[in-house]
Amino acid sequence: MAIELYNKNGHVCLMFAHLSDEGGEAVQANQFLVIDQQQGAIIDPGGNVAYNELLLTIGRYFQPNKLTEILASHADPDIIASLDRWMTSTQAKLYISRLWERFAPHFCKPGKTVGRIVGIPDPGMRIPLGRSEIIALPAHFMHSEGNFQFWDPVSRILFSGDLGVSIGTSSDAAKPITDLRPHLPRMEAFHRRYMVSQKVLRLWANMARTLPIQMIVPQHGAPLAGKAVPEFIDWIGTIECGIDGLTQANYTVPG
Repeated sequence: MAIELYNKNGHVCLMFAHLSDEGGEAVQANQFLVIDQQQGAIIDPGGNVAYNELLLTIGRYFQPNKLTEILASHADPDIIASLDRWMTSTQAKLYISRLWERFAPHFCKPGKTVGRIVGIPDPGMRIPLGRSEIIALPAHFMHSEGNFQFWDPVSRILFSGDLGVSIGTSSDAAKPITDLRPHLPRMEAFHRRYMVSQKVLRLWANMARTLPIQMIVPQHGAPLAGKAVPEFIDWIGTIECGIDGLTQANYTVPG
């Protein structure tokens, strides 16, 4: 199922929410397509369990073989395990952190990625798309050491990767979360475990406040919109997570 997040003046943002969780064996993951003036970028295309249906669904809106960019927030299997098939079916280039550009070819047959991987530098970069651009924003250690989010300045949507995940909300993904507080029980445990430290979340929150964000769309669960956006930014910078609570007791030889 494709969920239209934005569609105006030839600029379209689509979310695909239910392609990789059939039977509950694989973690639910969202995939995204941004189109501007007949150029298309797919964001976090997912694993092989999502590939066939995603390819068919994208084809209703855009010719997949004309994709120009594959944008990967990081290198987890639920992000780019299907890379070999996308490298075969399109001529798109993969944009991924420089830390992962030499790891990504391990997902592909030899030679498939030659000349087709663009390493994103740590400060991020601007990626042309049609008459617009997608901005790769630094999101390191949330949760990957080489991690980026993708900001679309036209729709004002932030594709946030693993930040903003809410567990158990994907079945209602067409209805964005607009009030954060009732959903915190579905978010807190994930962020406390998967984010590395409060310091990086606080730095991210300071950066996010400088952007006119209309929607935060994570890779798992439902989008955040309306007042839930500033509520999330304020909340995420305050939680202890990752290494914050670790002690020697967490590093002992099992009995």
